[in-house]
Amino acid sequence: MPPWGPPPAEPPTPATFPPGPTPPGFHAESLRGRTPKEPPGAAVPPRPTAPPHPAPPGAAASEDALPEPVLTVPHQPPPVDHVGSGPPTYDAEPTALPPADPDDLDDLVADTVLDGARYGASTLRAASVRGDSARFRGEPRRDSLLTARFGAGEHALVLVAMATGARATPGAHRAAAEACRWIGRAVGRSHARLAEDIRAARRGDLKSGLHRLTDRSLGKLRASAAEQGIEPEEYTAGLRCLLLTGDPECRTRVFFGVGDGGLFRLRDGEWQDIEPRVAETTGEAVVGFGSLPHETPEGDRLTMDLGITTPLSPYEPAPEPPREPFRFRASVARPGDTLLLCTGGLAEPLRGEPQLCEHLTERWSAAEPPGLAAFLADTQVRVKGYADDRTVAAVWEA
Repeated sequence: MPPWGPPPAEPPTPATFPPGPTPPGFHAESLRGRTPKEPPGAAVPPRPTAPPHPAPPGAAASEDALPEPVLTVPHQPPPVDHVGSGPPTYDAEPTALPPADPDDLDDLVADTVLDGARYGASTLRAASVRGDSARFRGEPRRDSLLTARFGAGEHALVLVAMATGARATPGAHRAAAEACRWIGRAVGRSHARLAEDIRAARRGDLKSGLHRLTDRSLGKLRASAAEQGIEPEEYTAGLRCLLLTGDPECRTRVFFGVGDGGLFRLRDGEWQDIEPRVAETTGEAVVGFGSLPHETPEGDRLTMDLGITTPLSPYEPAPEPPREPFRFRASVARPGDTLLLCTGGLAEPLRGEPQLCEHLTERWSAAEPPGLAAFLADTQVRVKGYADDRTVAAVWEA
C-alpha cells in the first residue's frame, strides 16, 4: 500500500494509463502489477505525486522529480588562433625546417620549447616559439630559453633566462643560446648568495651584483665574436632574466637584463606595464657627460670646435660599441598576481593590440594556472603584423 495514498478498498485490477508520458512522481517498473482500490461509484481521486525526497520504500524515484546538481563553472573563453582586425598572412603551423649541417647537428634549434614548475607560492610556465616569419622562410628560432634550478628546498634559486639574437645575422640563434648559458653559469655559481640577498631584500647588492654578472656574460659574447673574426654587433643578443626563490615565505621577484622586451603584471584583472624605464637625462650638460661648457672655471673662453676628427691615440684602447642600458626591478608579489616576462615578439603586440590583453586576461584570471598545453596555446595567439619569435615566462602567485 503506498504510504501517501488512501487505503485500498477493492481487489486489484491491472493498471492502465492514457497515452502519453508517465505521470510525474512514478516509475513504470515500480507500478507493475499494483493498482489503487476505489469503492464503487466513488470519485477517482487525483493521482498522488511522490515527494522528491525521500523516495517511497520499495519504489524507484523518478529522474524527473530529483533535482539536478548545479555546477558553477567560471567563464573562460576557449583558445583562439588570432585576435585583431584579421588573420595574419602566414600559416598558423610550421612550414619549412631550417637547413641542417650533417657535421654540426648540435646547431639545430627546435621550433618550440615548453617548460614549467612549482616552487614555494609560485607556479612557473615558460615557452619559446618560432615566429610565423621564420617558420615560413625556414629560418632557425633566434630566441633562446633557459630554465634552471640551483640548490634545493627553501634555499633553491630558480632562473629563467631568455635571449634574442641580432636580426638578419647568420649566427643569431647561437649568440642567444650562448648568452643564456653564460648567465646561467654565472648565476649558478653565485646562487647561494643571490638567494640570501633576495630573501633579505638587499636591492642595492642585488642590482650591483647582477649588473656585473650580466656584463661578464655579454663580454664573453664580444670575445667570441673576436675569435670568429666578426663584428661585435653581429654576434650579440638581448638578455632578460627572472629570479625566484624556493622559500614559500619570500614573494620577492627579481628581473634584470638588457635589450628590448616587456615585463607586465596582471593584478585585479588589469595589466600593468612595469618594465623598468631608462632614466632620461635632464638639466644642463656637464663635463665628461655631454657637450663642453662655454668657458673654464677660471673664466677662459674655449675655442670653437671645427669638427676636425682627432686621430686615435695608439696608447688608448679602441672604443667599444655603445652598450644597452642595464635594467633591474625587484618587486613583491601579491596573492593572485600573474607576472609576465617576455621578449619583443610578445611585448610589442601586447602594447599594440588591446584585444590580446583582453583575451589573456580572461584566460589567465582563473583560480588555477593553466597547464603546459593551454599555456602554449595562449602564447601562440597571433596578431596581424607581428611575426617575430615569442619567448614568454609567466609566474602565478597562489
